[in-house]
Amino acid sequence: MSAAIWPITEKFAAEVGDIDLSQPLPAPDLDTIRAAFDTYAVLVFPDQRLSTEQHLDFARHFGPLETTIAKHRADAKLRVDEELADVSNLNEKNEVWSETSRQRMFSLGNRLWHSDSTFKYVPAYASALYARSIPPVGGHTEFVDMRAAYDALPEATKRRINGLVAEHSIFTSRAKLGFTDFSAEERAAMPPAPQAMVRTIPQTGRKCLYLASHAGRVFGLADDEGRELIESLMAHATQRAFVYTHRWRTNDLVIWDNRQTLHRGAAFDDLRWKRDVQRATVKDVANSCEQEGIATPIQAAG
Repeated sequence: MSAAIWPITEKFAAEVGDIDLSQPLPAPDLDTIRAAFDTYAVLVFPDQRLSTEQHLDFARHFGPLETTIAKHRADAKLRVDEELADVSNLNEKNEVWSETSRQRMFSLGNRLWHSDSTFKYVPAYASALYARSIPPVGGHTEFVDMRAAYDALPEATKRRINGLVAEHSIFTSRAKLGFTDFSAEERAAMPPAPQAMVRTIPQTGRKCLYLASHAGRVFGLADDEGRELIESLMAHATQRAFVYTHRWRTNDLVIWDNRQTLHRGAAFDDLRWKRDVQRATVKDVANSCEQEGIATPIQAAG
């Protein structure tokens, strides 16, 4: 039996049935999954029983994997493979973190709207998040269709933002939560990155907004004007009409296209319940500005 695609909404998010990701994927099933990924941007694979290596092997079908930024943080002893981002509320002893944990303060940034790794020069293409355990209430994940959000913009706004570049930094998003306690070594290891504010998806030709809580300023605009523009676009994009909310079940694997979605994790009682979710993250092919043919500020200066 081949993979079956069951749309959650007409054009955004779908479930995939009749597939076992612990087994090698036949080429026709992989083609079906890739086509659905381009169409729906978020795919849900229920009831998958995966080892770490099987999780990583599935993600590798989409491209080379990132390594976790936790490698750059002195407080974060790795609990999982370095090719996984640990999006859990657990310390290296598999215990729920404490209220004053520095790791907790850093990870609370996942509750802001973002696209993975836009703070890196080469951002993320796909993220595959696997739920090993989930809390009984809360902790769902919301996704935004940034294609639909772009389509709904006034034409004048589309013309205004076409070709604009924003600066993204992990420290920008964390500062919004009041967390600024970073060492010089951490800041040097994760410098800001320029990203196009509008992207064209090669597989479909569709345009989409490309933003995140990591975006702090817009090159070529005054700081206040750039922040106001980013905030207004984020408010527009995250309207309920563009949002799909995923209520996790144990052993769900959800993969999404970071180029054309935003996401955020919802709150839960993270000092009481364990939430063990791990993310394999696939690198994009190049910086978004390079893909759009836009000279980055660094290139322009050179």
